Amino acid sequence: MQIGSSGSHRVAPALWVGLALALTACSASPPPAPPTHPTTSSAAPLPPAAVELPGRAGQQEVNAATAALARDLADRRAQAKARSWGLERLPRTAPPPPGQRPAVAAGQSGVILRPGLPPVVQRVPTDDRVIFLTIDDGAAKDPEFARMTAELGIPYSTFLTGYLARSDYGYFLGLGGNARVAVNNHTLDHRDMRRLTPADQRAQICGQQDELARATGIRPQLFRPPYGEYTDDTLRAAQECGIRAVPLWNEEAFPDRIEYRYADHRLYPGDIVLTHFRGPGEWSGTMADMLRRVLRTADEQGFTLALLDDYL
Repeated sequence: MQIGSSGSHRVAPALWVGLALALTACSASPPPAPPTHPTTSSAAPLPPAAVELPGRAGQQEVNAATAALARDLADRRAQAKARSWGLERLPRTAPPPPGQRPAVAAGQSGVILRPGLPPVVQRVPTDDRVIFLTIDDGAAKDPEFARMTAELGIPYSTFLTGYLARSDYGYFLGLGGNARVAVNNHTLDHRDMRRLTPADQRAQICGQQDELARATGIRPQLFRPPYGEYTDDTLRAAQECGIRAVPLWNEEAFPDRIEYRYADHRLYPGDIVLTHFRGPGEWSGTMADMLRRVLRTADEQGFTLALLDDYL
């Protein structure tokens, strides 16, 4: 039997090493003892099959097949994770944070800027198709929401009110330990700033700065006034307390709806979305339901969530 290139047996790349080792072991073994009884077979033993090593083209095929299997496995895992949280697909990944925060100037849409005072911003000036989820006060401390944001890696900014959050600041620190979460200032007692003296406004803002620094190790640079109400005295007090910007919002999110500031009911690049730490006692759903609503709305309109503190 003659074995040449046309008659060689082609072995799958994953098996050739094992076959070669087996053949080597056979060649190293002593020859078998002659039979002690007559044999009726006169056929000569066949030589071992030739083993062909994979060439470069074959290895490229193996690499491509391996990569395809890895992608398929990753897609299946992503689909399973999305379904486990009631989503059709995982949220889009946000673009990398800008090297520098976008410049904020008077006259930009969604920006109020008075000389010498921190800017008030409803929409961050950016062309990135990103929106910013912000969550106020700290009343509800929902473990399901904490797990969901951790597993999905959701970026968002909290604006904490002292008297509501201080019962468990550890909860909010835990949020930041698992996802891209920032802690910011929403005053000590959630008072309407317009009804307070300049000194009392400063006490509300600076007092919460001090409390957050003690409880979390963080001294925020963003401040949101309760109810979105403020005066120039508010902005002046915020600046004295170390605040660089005052974000408001263009949309508010609930488990069953999104409320828009403008009649077209559309998101725009840089929009800030407000929601609250709430639950079924105040809402027709949970914080996880609210987040599903935000993620689906963003996905349908071609947006992804980014961290406000990276842009403002």
